[in-house]
Amino acid sequence: MIKKIDHIGIAVHSIESSLPFYSDVLKLPLLSIEEVESEQVKIAFLQAGETKLELLESTHPESPIAKFIEKRGEGIHHVALGVTSIEERISEIRENGIKMINEEPKIGAGGASVAFMHPKSTGGVLFELCEKKGLNVKS
Repeated sequence: MIKKIDHIGIAVHSIESSLPFYSDVLKLPLLSIEEVESEQVKIAFLQAGETKLELLESTHPESPIAKFIEKRGEGIHHVALGVTSIEERISEIRENGIKMINEEPKIGAGGASVAFMHPKSTGGVLFELCEKKGLNVKS
């Protein structure tokens, strides 16, 4: 069902001010920076071995990331699990009594199909299912 941990999302006030720690101190290569307008977020991906770190900066004061930082401060926001057949995974997860935030996959960063599980059903952890079907990405 789950191939790997695809990435770990980290909420930050500012990608620009956070990047030096990740790229200069930790020496993680910056892969890309993009904006996902539908989620009101700017994202920077860094390579950390087989996993990526995803820095998430709000582009709007009412975005989910802005609200997260307001409540909890900067830090780990979610763990993204790389999957195949995301629609089937959503169905299986729901059959096991887990509440989904997204009943249907939506397009996320890099064009991946994504869906989030509700943290109230997962012991307080926000998990994202992430399928990169058709994308030129290592599994």
